Amino acid sequence: MNDAPAVYRPRNPKASGWYRCVEDYFEEFVRVYDDRFAAKFGFWRPHIEKVIYRFLDCGDLHKGFARVKCGDCGHEFLVGYSCKGRHFCPSCHQKRVVEFGEFLCTEVLAKVPHRHIVFSLPKIVRRNFLYDRKLLGKMSRCAWECLDIFLKASCPDEQSRPGAVIAIHSFGDLLAFHPHCHILVTDGCFHGDNDFTRAPSFDWDKLEELFKKKVFRMLVKEGRITEELVEKIGTWNHSGFHVFCGEPIEPNNQSSMENLARYIIRASLSQERMIYLEEAGKIIYQTKDGSAKKEFSALEWLANICSHIPNPGEHTIRYYGFYSNVARGKRQKQASDSAALTIHEPLTSKKEFRKNWARLIQKIYEVDPLLCPKCGGEMRIIAFIEEQAVIEKILKHLGLWLVNSRSPPRKPASRVCEDLPEFLPPAEFLPPADGFFPDPDYLWNQYL
Repeated sequence: MNDAPAVYRPRNPKASGWYRCVEDYFEEFVRVYDDRFAAKFGFWRPHIEKVIYRFLDCGDLHKGFARVKCGDCGHEFLVGYSCKGRHFCPSCHQKRVVEFGEFLCTEVLAKVPHRHIVFSLPKIVRRNFLYDRKLLGKMSRCAWECLDIFLKASCPDEQSRPGAVIAIHSFGDLLAFHPHCHILVTDGCFHGDNDFTRAPSFDWDKLEELFKKKVFRMLVKEGRITEELVEKIGTWNHSGFHVFCGEPIEPNNQSSMENLARYIIRASLSQERMIYLEEAGKIIYQTKDGSAKKEFSALEWLANICSHIPNPGEHTIRYYGFYSNVARGKRQKQASDSAALTIHEPLTSKKEFRKNWARLIQKIYEVDPLLCPKCGGEMRIIAFIEEQAVIEKILKHLGLWLVNSRSPPRKPASRVCEDLPEFLPPAEFLPPADGFFPDPDYLWNQYL
């Protein structure tokens, strides 16, 4: 058997079906969006265009690169710059996932038991969150308030408090818009100076009922649904709200905790689960377990993916209670921790918040990007090349210069919704008087 360590090979983003689909259909998608997709997915957000332009340049050596060289044998390779996009670029988002998992386990989570909890919404109210993305943050607040009430009941100390990290998701298994919260929450409360008390087993149905009431109250207050709709849903046998609660994760189970931390901020799409039928202009996408598949036209596929791109500055990870930014900042300033943190010290020393490129690549692909593929020596980055003339000269010398076979995507001459502020949907996307949004994929009469 060959026991030689695996070596890193720079990726070729243009070879993926996902990249080819975007490159082939992006211009047409931008041109027809208002006519074909605005009614279903909301008005066009100009930020989407910027995200996709950066994705098309991600890893492209023609846009600049870093030179990596082995000090022993002189072997070199080039690494293109990344777009650092969220959700749309699978490669860049995966680096973010690994970094978040490490940060959460080394800098945020205390050495106490935790649970994985998921709060889900019914289809009848989901469209409100698509047209007003600020509601996603308010949904996470509703989930936290429910958990705070339940967990504080486990400790008699009035100053007790749990901690939670909430990841806001907008996508389902087949990319339908499905707003829900994945939560890592302490299985109990911190209290006093030296104690953490586990939460006893309690009725999760009651937690679901409380979450439903808080979400309805929030949506009515925001003017998104009516009291009449709330009363009507109250007569259904199943409201569509759901709370999932996993088994406790013990503090010594570090690998499970880090894997779960990665899972809750995973990308909205998986390239391994999609097949691009180039000639037919279609995408076949399957569920994670392979039990179901769905066929999209290329334009429908792009519309679905773009609905999950966060707005600039939109926080999809939120910290509450003992894990809030304010609480962590105070503990750092006072150079003190609770007894739980003192008793259960991490096995490793405090790590830097930002992990370097080489360590992330090594953890994602289980290869060392700075291991020379020829001699096994240590490589290092020796230069960043950004001047276009130098880029062209180097790539032509290496036989890597490619003249584009097609012109790059161009911005459309005008857009119907170009001048609208991003947070305000057009009048036709505001909720109708009866509180219902038309949804061709939902059979309303099965609940009426």
